[in-house]
Amino acid sequence: MSTTIGRSPVKGWLAVLAVTLGIFSLMTSELLPVGLLTPVGSAMDVSEGTAGLMVTVPGLVAAVSAPLVTVATGRIDRRIVLTLLMGLVGAANLASAFATGFAIVLAARFLIGIGVGGFWSIAGGIALRLVPEKHVPRATAVIFGGVETASVLGVPTGTIIGDHSGWRTAFAAVGILGLTALACMLFLIPKLPAEQTITFADLPKVFKGNAGVRAGIAITFLVITGHFLAYTFVRPILQDDGTDENMIGALLLTFGAAGICGNFIAGALIAKRLRQTVAGISVVLTGAMVLLALVDTDAVTAGAILILWGLGYGAVPVSFQTWILDAAPDTTEAASSLYVSTFNLSIALGALFGGLAVDGIATTSVLWIGAVLATLALLVVGRARRTTPLSAE
Repeated sequence: MSTTIGRSPVKGWLAVLAVTLGIFSLMTSELLPVGLLTPVGSAMDVSEGTAGLMVTVPGLVAAVSAPLVTVATGRIDRRIVLTLLMGLVGAANLASAFATGFAIVLAARFLIGIGVGGFWSIAGGIALRLVPEKHVPRATAVIFGGVETASVLGVPTGTIIGDHSGWRTAFAAVGILGLTALACMLFLIPKLPAEQTITFADLPKVFKGNAGVRAGIAITFLVITGHFLAYTFVRPILQDDGTDENMIGALLLTFGAAGICGNFIAGALIAKRLRQTVAGISVVLTGAMVLLALVDTDAVTAGAILILWGLGYGAVPVSFQTWILDAAPDTTEAASSLYVSTFNLSIALGALFGGLAVDGIATTSVLWIGAVLATLALLVVGRARRTTPLSAE
């Protein structure tokens, strides 16, 4: 079992904050193109569907690299691994900022996928080695808060920067943020000697032998695929509906603010109402997508719908991560690795199939498809209630 390395609580928490900044930087890097598809597509002379590959590529690579990097680097100091991955992502974002063609952008996005998958898998269980045992749950929540904050604040902030200073400036800003996180980790994280805690054989075992994990993975796949199938193209959806282009960044920031509220609401509910919270997420996301597809939006109505959507998605990371950890308390690293892979694969597939739908059917079609997937997740929750006990209830 991992133990903290003779440090004061203050130094431990500074290390936790450095890891949180790192994971915020990585997840912002992965999702940044969501708010910049139209300007990047125009600058690189590609369709919005093709531009969606900027989300698909790192998601696919992260899904594969999550278990690969975790196992392959099992004997290397974790601080070294985390800082190398952070440096890779920072450099890749700067390469995107100066790219002369879309192929270069996609190559940089490939590198970002390696960093995201490996970093997230390792960082998920690192709190146990940084702070005293009594602080581990809170520290873990803070670290995963970096994922949440990136999803709900990183994208709209990057969009606003891109709208005012150009998409290249947005990529450069995230690259500099990554290098800043790297410096913080080098100075604040202690040496963390390697501990071989997971093997490739552990992954199929925890999936096949744990019905709760299987249900959590299925719910994650359906909800995250449905969300990103639609959300990746929320900018062109709003623009096609007549929303002022200059309002897009502010609307996504509204989505982000609602997401923070959703995170806190879910955090207060999941201890005793985990299944109900996950079911509620499916209902809220379905409702938001259907409303956006049916209602003629202006800035006010679009903002109201995005608040609803943000409340639902903001509750996702803490709720789904808790489901997985609660279902597999004795195999948390293996289960978390599967969760990270599924989460990122779902981001990739959502953006990929969303792009195909946007180019081949209609822009608003992604809202209907996303709503169907979110509804299917509700059915999985209902079936899991009958077959799978969870300790949080």
